Amino acid sequence: MQTTDIRNPNERKKLIGAGVLGLLAIILLWWTFFGFGSSATKVSQRATPSPTPSRIVRSTSNSAQSDAPLESGEDLLGQLRPVNSNLSSPAVQEARRNIFVYYEPPKRVENPPVIPTPTPTPEPPKLLANLSPANVYARTGDFTLEIAGDKFTPQMRVTIEGNELPTRFRGPQQVSATVPAALIASPGTRQVMLRSPDGILYSNTATLNVADPPRPNYTYIGIIGGPTHIDIAILQDKSNKEILNIQRGDLLGGRFRLTSISEKELVLIDNNLKIKHTLAFSTQSDRGNPLQRPTPRVESEDDEP
Repeated sequence: MQTTDIRNPNERKKLIGAGVLGLLAIILLWWTFFGFGSSATKVSQRATPSPTPSRIVRSTSNSAQSDAPLESGEDLLGQLRPVNSNLSSPAVQEARRNIFVYYEPPKRVENPPVIPTPTPTPEPPKLLANLSPANVYARTGDFTLEIAGDKFTPQMRVTIEGNELPTRFRGPQQVSATVPAALIASPGTRQVMLRSPDGILYSNTATLNVADPPRPNYTYIGIIGGPTHIDIAILQDKSNKEILNIQRGDLLGGRFRLTSISEKELVLIDNNLKIKHTLAFSTQSDRGNPLQRPTPRVESEDDEP
């Protein structure tokens, strides 16, 4: 074995370098496995696991430490530490919104109204078959109404439009009542029925037709007479434009009798219905006002050629 000559400067430098390297190796191994007191304590305190670590990585403070082999008895928690990462999310541009799209609340569906089922009308216990007369003229006087039917009782009364009338019981099939002129003063229809005062007994309804009475078809267009007494009225027939001269008491058209003549109106009475009609004086006619027309010259019997 060759011995080293320490007297040689080169050999001496080699020995010193080898010693320094060995010492450094020993110090590095000691620091790796055992640490240097307070620093080991700090590492162990830092290595205490947090309740909710976000990310755990191995300590890489030294490349030699990461490359060093681990022994079975080494405390792994001592070499682990939490990494706090404060990462900010990148700014994202807000999505564009269509201004024509908007929320529409759903239409409220309403329940359709419940229409109750109509109850059938009970059949009247009494029968009203017909009226006599069934047609009358308005503005006429009182008249007797005969009613035929079935199952009539003396307690039942004739009613017209709800107005109860004095009723004569003629039998189970016939009753009669006097209708006042006030109930037929105007044209139209009237509802007639029979019922008892308590409403328990009643009959079906029948219709009484009230027609407009005939009217004189003439126009009063003029008068002939003196300043104190008027004897003749001039009328024009509306149908054929014929001019008629009539006096008091004359029968016009075989039906209307002239009873009064004045400068304002004529009064005529319907001989059949006993209804009074008036004709107001009118200056409008096809042939003009007779009072305004010149009176034709009457040739005198004394005139000779």
